[in-house]
Amino acid sequence: MTDVLAAPAPVAAQPVRRPGGVWRVLASQTSVHSGAAVATTLFPLAGAAGVVSMRLVIGAALLVAVGRPRLKGYTRRQWMLVGVFGAVLAGMNLAFYAAIARMPIGPVVTLEVLGPLTLSVVTARRRVAWLWALLALAGVGLLGGGGFDQLDPVGVGFAFLAGGAWAGYIMLSSRAGASFPKRDGLTLAMLVAAVLALPAGIVTAGGALLEPRVLALGAAVAVLSSVLPYTFELTALRRLPTSTFAVLMSLGPAIAALAGFVILGQDLHPAQIAAIGLVVAASAGVVLWKDRPAA
Repeated sequence: MTDVLAAPAPVAAQPVRRPGGVWRVLASQTSVHSGAAVATTLFPLAGAAGVVSMRLVIGAALLVAVGRPRLKGYTRRQWMLVGVFGAVLAGMNLAFYAAIARMPIGPVVTLEVLGPLTLSVVTARRRVAWLWALLALAGVGLLGGGGFDQLDPVGVGFAFLAGGAWAGYIMLSSRAGASFPKRDGLTLAMLVAAVLALPAGIVTAGGALLEPRVLALGAAVAVLSSVLPYTFELTALRRLPTSTFAVLMSLGPAIAALAGFVILGQDLHPAQIAAIGLVVAASAGVVLWKDRPAA
């Protein structure tokens, strides 16, 4: 999953092409999914909801400290946008972590990315985009291996839910970027998300959230999944065209599968590896054809 802090704000001007953009995007994706892998090691101690609450609280605190958002002068409509945005952020993270608690990270991210992929297909307004959608569906069929019950049906449901929330996040992020100065909209929404997720974390984890080891690993997850990706991607956008950036971001499922294998020893069947490849190809294809001038 592209982290909620890692999704960069829209860039108005075309960036000047400078070296180093590609490795920054790849480093960002590696950091995000490595953070998710580390987070799974915390589940036995704090549960998925506990890890999410720690990550959102720490992430919100970091954003507030760095961005220092303005709290006054906003309209009721802007505050409503912040509230909805925050609820979507909380739901997206809770669903994603609930999914990776039940399934390997690679398949989860592959299913989750169908949310943004569907959004791209619908907004592309090109018939060829539906061919890429069919390629993605073929990948999903392979991933199921003849039946999603082999992947854990509850985990599949949470992955799809996270993907739908991710699509909503993309739309709301764009609206927040246009309605608030700097990144104030995202920062305020993160505060709302942290407040919404914290009760679930307290109920499921209780005092475990205050244990030094849990706090240390929670901070590591926040840095890997939030601070580093945000830094890498923000600087990458200054070096790469938006289309190139988006194609590189579509490698997320493959990088997630690799992180799960290296850090957690999560093996995948050949059919599942092929499925991830099909979804990655479909995601990249939609981006490339969407930005291609009409004939």
